[in-house]
Amino acid sequence: MTDEAPHIPGFMQQMGESITKTSGSLDHAQIAAFFSAMLAAKRIYVSGAGRSGLVAKAFGLRLMHLGYESYVVGETITPAFHEGDMLVAFSGSGETQSMVSICGTAKDLKGMVCVITAMPDSRIGKMADLVVNLGDPTDVYFHDKNSFEVRQITGKYRSITSAFAPFGTMFETLALVFSDAVISALMEAKKDEIAKMQGRLSNVE
Repeated sequence: MTDEAPHIPGFMQQMGESITKTSGSLDHAQIAAFFSAMLAAKRIYVSGAGRSGLVAKAFGLRLMHLGYESYVVGETITPAFHEGDMLVAFSGSGETQSMVSICGTAKDLKGMVCVITAMPDSRIGKMADLVVNLGDPTDVYFHDKNSFEVRQITGKYRSITSAFAPFGTMFETLALVFSDAVISALMEAKKDEIAKMQGRLSNVE
């Protein structure tokens, strides 16, 4: 056992460089359309599978802090989805069966479906009203077309490239940074004061 961790700072730098590179290559039209929809939204539902689901929950929490009526799909207290509601789905592959089903249901209910993904030509990407393509910097999804469930069952949920940012790590990291940047932009646009946001923080923990 050693106290040294020589690779960790280097991996952090690689991740930071990947985030910087991705931020410079995003489609501004996609972002503008997504941001406009967020500003106009009344009720926003968020969803994702696995770690993408954790990113979705973090996004939903911050939306609540901003004063939005936001819900996480699958939670016991989440109300019914209605026509005109907005679903923001986080799915790197865009092929996860549970997410395909959720997005399909939202479409059937005449809601707006927005997907944050690495694969815009996926099933979810093709059914979504709005797509934000964060890219696939480690080629995880490009090489592996299996759904999330299949990869988990077969044990093939691993990176094709290297030990750096295995599995869907870079997509999830990019999605978290992107969603936090959206929150910052919404704060600026709504001119919401920090004091008002703090008043919405949980106080029964």
